[in-house]
Parts: sequence; C-alpha cells; structure tokens
Amino acid sequence: MSTDNGELGGKVAIVTGASRGIGAAVAERLAADGFAVVVNYSGSAGAAEAVAAGIEGRGGRALTAQADVSDAGAVRRLFDAAEAAFGGVDALINNAGIMALSPIAELDDAGFDRLVAVNLKGSFNTLREAARRLRDGGRIVNFSSSVVGMLQPGYGAYAATKAAVEAMTSVLAKELRGRSITVNAIAPGPTATDLFLNGKSPELVERLAKLAPLERLGKPLDIASAVAFLAGPDGAWVNGQTLRVNGGII
Repeated sequence: MSTDNGELGGKVAIVTGASRGIGAAVAERLAADGFAVVVNYSGSAGAAEAVAAGIEGRGGRALTAQADVSDAGAVRRLFDAAEAAFGGVDALINNAGIMALSPIAELDDAGFDRLVAVNLKGSFNTLREAARRLRDGGRIVNFSSSVVGMLQPGYGAYAATKAAVEAMTSVLAKELRGRSITVNAIAPGPTATDLFLNGKSPELVERLAKLAPLERLGKPLDIASAVAFLAGPDGAWVNGQTLRVNGGII
C-alpha cells in the first residue's frame, strides 16, 4: 500500500486476536483506512494468514504475528516484529479475549485464572508495552463488553475482567498526558460472530437479537467502524472513554 493515504499514511496498527470475527473485521477496516496492520493470533495461523492475504490482495500492507497476550515476553516480541517490519507502532487495538460463562459458585480456579490471564493480564501486558513504545500521537482502543452494564447471571468473572479493562483505560489515558495518545475502550453488545453463535439455539439467538431497540445482533463491521473512528483523525478529541456499541441494549 502507498504510504500517502490521507492523514493515516504511514501509520501502523497492531490488532490482537485478529484471525477471525471482530478482530479480523477491525484489521481489514484499518487497512482500508490506510494503516499497515499487524494481524496478531494465538493459535489460528491459517486464519490469520488468510486475513493478511486478503488485506494485501486489496493493496494494503499486513504482517501476521503469533503471540499469546497473557505472556509478557510474547507481547514484547509482537511489538518487536511490528517495529522491524514497519518502523514503529501508532495504534494498539486490544481485541484478544476469551469468554467463559458460569455462575460464580460453579466456576473453578482454572477457569477463573484463564479469564484473568487473557482478558485482564493480557490487556495489561499490551497496554504496558504500548505505553512504552507507541509513537506520540498514537491511539489505543481496548475491548470491554456491554455485560459490564448488563450484569447478567453467569457473566460474573468475565464482566469483572472487562470492568478492570475499563478502569485501566481511564487511568492510562491520564498517565500518557503530554504525548497526544488517546486511550479508549469499545464495549460491544451481542455480535454475530462464530464465538457468540456457537452452542446457541436459533430461538435464543432470535431472543438476544430482539433485546436492543434496533432489533438485530451487531455485526463485526459495526464494531470495526467504531474502532476506526477512535483510531482515526476524527476520534482525536475522545479520550479515556468507554463507548458502548450495542444498538441500545443498555
């Protein structure tokens, strides 16, 4: 891709968990907007390569990079790879995460520890690295969830990890004073991805789709559009905020 694509020419974005679903849609949208994109994945190399190949086939620039965000060393190597390939990093999109639903009384230690390791420690690892290495004028977009507001039974530990991400979002925005780096969070509602739809009956999906006043599930592109706003020049005055992108479900 040419590096003279408007105001985003030459910008570089790392998108974690970008091999499928919302992360893939975000990577594709940012590439279309002019970012060189690092397509991070944990285990799905083939899917990540397909995303990168699609971006390059449309004239963009993309690199795949394996890293489990719960591993601080792997996160450092992820940023190393971005810098080696593209010269620096301007945006971090913290999309990688897992969901495990269970009543609090029934969630075992291993399940709780895994949620914390990926959703909370993983976000912390990438935020710490970005705070040290993002170029001035950069963008950080974390991923929370609208369950932080909905607080449904079964989502206790998951919602707790996402509430912590929202807290770190606001704090880091203040800590990066003087560098013109914005830090915000996106909090999607129910979104039609394989992860969300897996194991749900058509009747349950239909009921969930009707919860929002707009009476449909979100689409990955809906979320990607909101991320693109925060990552681009039009979002420059939004900082330290959590944007609920959920069709009005809460």
